[in-house]
Amino acid sequence: MSLSMPFIRLSRRLAIASALAAALSCGLISAPSAARADQVTVFAAASLTNALQDIAKAYKDKSPDTIRFSFAASSDLAKQMEAGAPANIFVSADNKWVDYAQAKDLILPESRTPLLSNALVLIVPADKARTVTIDDKLSAEALLGPDGKLATGITESVPVGIYAKAALTKLGLWDQFRPRIVGAESVRAALALVERGEAAAGIVYATDAAIAKNVKVAGTFPASSHPEIVYPFALVKGQDTPAAKAFFAFLKGPEAKAIFVKYGFTVL
Repeated sequence: MSLSMPFIRLSRRLAIASALAAALSCGLISAPSAARADQVTVFAAASLTNALQDIAKAYKDKSPDTIRFSFAASSDLAKQMEAGAPANIFVSADNKWVDYAQAKDLILPESRTPLLSNALVLIVPADKARTVTIDDKLSAEALLGPDGKLATGITESVPVGIYAKAALTKLGLWDQFRPRIVGAESVRAALALVERGEAAAGIVYATDAAIAKNVKVAGTFPASSHPEIVYPFALVKGQDTPAAKAFFAFLKGPEAKAIFVKYGFTVL
């Protein structure tokens, strides 16, 4: 009797193992699997393109989740969200369009974080580099020539254009520059007009000028001439998934902040 017990126990173990194998092969139970990757969609101001793409690359080492971006003017992104476009995180280049999204009940107000700042600069084509003093004596004729244009964002809606109008108005320059302004759909579109020589000058953010190869900064607008340039980050209401919250936290962490600083942003 005692000699047969080990054999019986072994037989039972073999039978259990066989049953488990059969169940697995039939799909009755599942083998443990790797954590499922989720997707996070970020609607972000165009001026953040390069920095956020680098941050997403760094995040790959931390998470299997896929980070997707839609870069455009903050105004366009807010309107797209209002129309039902799916996003998990919204990053605007000004408070106006986050205020708009908040008023439309599109974001979680408690998540709203003013994370970054920037500077407003005047740029010219690299082959016509020069330095100018930006004050109330700046002349449109001297800067742009008889027919030249000044490129910036649409001054009624695109954040960089709103800042530009505020600065020119504060300096008493709006009336003489207004007929020369070409309003672009985003700061990157305004930058491209100057890079291609289609505009004699442009008003963009310092971070955009820094990554451009074919423009030079002619001067920096006094910080006192326009509202502070602020980039608020917020989670989208109803889309604040665990994956979205994890990436949102990473955006506010030290590794992401170091990348923002590398691109010339000021971390608030």
